[in-house]
Amino acid sequence: MYNDGIVNVSNNPENKTSVAKANAGVFSSSEDLSIVCKRLRRDIVTMIAKAGSGHPGGSLSAVEIVVTLYWKVLHHKPVDPAWPGRDRFILSKGHAAPVLYAALAECGYFPKAELDTLRKIDSRLQGHADRTATPGVEMSSGSLGQGLSFAVGSALAGRLDKAPWRVYALLSDGECDEGQTWEAAMSASMFKLDNLTAIVDNNGIQLSGFNKDIMNVDPLTKKFDSFGWHVIEIDGHDLKQVLNAINQAKTIKGKPAAIIAHTVKGKGVSFMENNVDFHGKAPNAEQLEQALKELA
Repeated sequence: MYNDGIVNVSNNPENKTSVAKANAGVFSSSEDLSIVCKRLRRDIVTMIAKAGSGHPGGSLSAVEIVVTLYWKVLHHKPVDPAWPGRDRFILSKGHAAPVLYAALAECGYFPKAELDTLRKIDSRLQGHADRTATPGVEMSSGSLGQGLSFAVGSALAGRLDKAPWRVYALLSDGECDEGQTWEAAMSASMFKLDNLTAIVDNNGIQLSGFNKDIMNVDPLTKKFDSFGWHVIEIDGHDLKQVLNAINQAKTIKGKPAAIIAHTVKGKGVSFMENNVDFHGKAPNAEQLEQALKELA
């Protein structure tokens, strides 16, 4: 049985682990989620600046998606990351690990102070998520295009076990260049995996430029539809739209669901928005100061 009680996430880092221990199931909050999103964005730019490297653009574009999942959707227990009844969240776009780390820290999987160790030697918070080291991480990442395949395997395992949990995979639009993504999409449809939801962070930019100039994957909606998926198209920064889309996806029977979330690379920081340079570049001290002012 799931415990759907409210978890109150306060601003006091010391309270987070004790709160997590006292609650299980859907990790929710009475706090305005737009405020949570700002806090995560501040954590993202701060940890990347302190590390001197990282991927701010794609981390910032996925904040509303990740916050909605962890605060309103996923069944999970921060005190027991391996809880068998948990929903599985697969971060396929592994370079966006800072947004996942920020969310996990807020939920109480590890102390927020640990965010300052991003990309440091012997840190649990590596540049790409490591499931063997970091509590709450389901899949080690690095090479793009593999997450949807992993998610398909997880969804199949859940079906074989007759388990009630669901699988959510967050993909980048750039990794939809990869053939493996579409092999996985075919498999998910073939096996009618209605316990699987893929969310594409469609921010329009990859490593070295705009998708349309490198490998145009549009129209993603028609592509997933033609592969046999139920497709929902949304504004990925509208918290209500994100939640409604995920809830709709849970009602679909006989096929997997794909949510195409239109987002802005670097969302929330003016000089990072739609700026290819900040796909994988850390802000300097002056830029960090400006970013934090904008996110106040």
